[in-house]
Amino acid sequence: MLNNIFTESDLIEMKNKHDLIIIGAGPIGLACGIEAKKAGLNYLIIEKGCLVNSLYHYPMNMTFFSTSEKLEIGGVPFISHGAKPNRVEALEYYRRVCLSWDLKVKLYEEVNSVIKTNDGFEIATTKGEYSSTALVLALGFYDLPYLLNVPGEDLPKVKHYYDEPHPYFKQKIIVVGAANSAVDVALETWRKGAEVNMVIRESEIRETVKYWVRPDIENRIKEGSIKAYFNSEIVNIETNTVDINTPDGPLRLENDFVLAMTGYQPPFNFMKSLGIQFQEDEFHTPVYNDQTMESSVSNLYLAGVVCGGLKTNKWFIENSRIHAALIAKAIQQKTLR
Repeated sequence: MLNNIFTESDLIEMKNKHDLIIIGAGPIGLACGIEAKKAGLNYLIIEKGCLVNSLYHYPMNMTFFSTSEKLEIGGVPFISHGAKPNRVEALEYYRRVCLSWDLKVKLYEEVNSVIKTNDGFEIATTKGEYSSTALVLALGFYDLPYLLNVPGEDLPKVKHYYDEPHPYFKQKIIVVGAANSAVDVALETWRKGAEVNMVIRESEIRETVKYWVRPDIENRIKEGSIKAYFNSEIVNIETNTVDINTPDGPLRLENDFVLAMTGYQPPFNFMKSLGIQFQEDEFHTPVYNDQTMESSVSNLYLAGVVCGGLKTNKWFIENSRIHAALIAKAIQQKTLR
């Protein structure tokens, strides 16, 4: 009889024990939750921000590369008005996925620490403590921008994130970068009344820029509507000016805002703190089994963009959705042993 009597602390401890905890409620984190639910696993998704937090922080008018069916997860249809869905449609879709599958998600709960034990992992967050046999890192990389590392970068006029063009109307702005984000920002702000200069380390706009956008930016530069300084870089930022080095020598530009679209990086320090090993390559790629997605740490799995290390354009929603099924299968097989 006594074996069936549980104290309140016993019940709380039992409630917080899981087969699998997924850190990150982006599309791939949700996909992992769906596959865990299909496999009958006791799972939980923990997210430090809102649902699909990285997508939420994308520019307001952003349109995806992919068609809607390539962004689908869990068999929930994604219908968009155009050939390619936009940010608003994606947010609506992933909310619907979460509700359709009744996924167990804890939002606005940041993970403070993860400790590996003999039985699995002990996770402490801003709101509670949990234990899990297995752990999935479905982390994005949108929170850690590459910094310019120049004096004045901490001024309020310097932005590493872009939302919409209106605040830059009749402002002198510098856009840093030559990839899709920088090109989109330069074109959109210019069309909404900003005076736009681009500072680009490379000798040209990147070849990876969307094929339907590349001619647009090249023509705007050619006609002088947008001034581009190639093979150049910012060396100092002041309240009203920016100093850049160019092939023709140093130059000072009048400036109101710097929009540094320099890209983002995975949370390497957090991954290293968990004991994850990395390859000795230029992309700092984490070590994992591509058949199970298990990292160098037993029962710790990687899913989504985090698998590419610094090569953040290797994994997308459409080509990393399969990670979720591989992980669920691997955990099931371990359970059956």
